[in-house]
Amino acid sequence: MNYFRDLKVWQKSIQLNKLIYAATKKFPKEEVYGLTSQIRRSAVSIPSNIAEGCGRESKKEFKNFLGIALGSAFELETQLIIALDQNFIEKEDFDGFEKEIRHIQNMIIKLHSTL
Repeated sequence: MNYFRDLKVWQKSIQLNKLIYAATKKFPKEEVYGLTSQIRRSAVSIPSNIAEGCGRESKKEFKNFLGIALGSAFELETQLIIALDQNFIEKEDFDGFEKEIRHIQNMIIKLHSTL
């Protein structure tokens, strides 16, 4: 299997995490165990599952973990829509996140199809 740090999709999802953590620091304190936590966990799950899949012994297992990473990306997108609806993030920030998440989703789908 590929070394996960060499994968562009892993690198992009790590960059996304930095942005997510910075944005969620501005969320209301009462959301620390709610939406803030959910968003961070979804974001962390994306590169984590890509890395774990790389460490597996078969392509089938790797594909399974890519599926989990993809699901986390869709979950993150949904949670950011909720954050936008609650005015926890600005529309401009949301648009940037959405663009990055969609790019990562497409990269995961492409990687999955090449295995």
